[in-house]
Amino acid sequence: MTALRDLQAAFAAHLAGEGTGEGVETVVGDAISARARLQVHRNHVRHSLVDALAATFPTVQAVVGTEFFRVMARAFVEQSLPEQPVLAEYGAAFPSFVAAWSPADGLPYLSDVARLDRALNAAWQASDAGRLSAADLALVPAERLPDLALSLSPGTSLLASPYPVDRIWAASQAGAGEAAVDLDGGVDLLVLRQADDAAFVRLSPGEAAFLAALDGAQRIEAAAGRAADAQGDFDLSSGFARLLGLGCFAALQH
Repeated sequence: MTALRDLQAAFAAHLAGEGTGEGVETVVGDAISARARLQVHRNHVRHSLVDALAATFPTVQAVVGTEFFRVMARAFVEQSLPEQPVLAEYGAAFPSFVAAWSPADGLPYLSDVARLDRALNAAWQASDAGRLSAADLALVPAERLPDLALSLSPGTSLLASPYPVDRIWAASQAGAGEAAVDLDGGVDLLVLRQADDAAFVRLSPGEAAFLAALDGAQRIEAAAGRAADAQGDFDLSSGFARLLGLGCFAALQH
């Protein structure tokens, strides 16, 4: 009798395409052999994972088409099975895979489109609580503000790309038509959760540098210096007010 642990290990290895299937002799066959039954299950698992990737990366699929996407997704699944049970979180390494996948070499922006899809998915799943408000900030003594450390709210992230991935995303939405997108010009985006959705906004160079510095654990005064270096006319007061209004900062920890 095969031990349960050995059977589970053999079954997992078979789903991963490793080994020869030995150790799963206890699987019952009838009109369909045990090995054929296992192959059906393996194919179903892979099909489900490709579907999960399509749900997480809809813009990538819209850009390349369903057939190309599914070939690419199957290639990813073959080398990167889930390591945790939540399928909505599967595909963290997919953007890097896309960047290195040779059939997509002619689409150098595609990996950044995948990063945007991934960031929107993460923002949508994040908690919508615990954001810094102007009222909260008003309780902080003015002399403490320059040395204040702020972090991004749950699900909020920064995305920098040498390509206009925001315009590519917009052109790929249903009903957007097929207008060509000029690929010249990069973009800095802020991706964040909203009440019942996820969204992104363009950032100025100063805003992007300011948020990147704060996300790197720098204080407001130092982050403002980074913003000024990136954009000579950056206005801290108006820039900070805009970012605060977007709800991109986590509530202060007391």
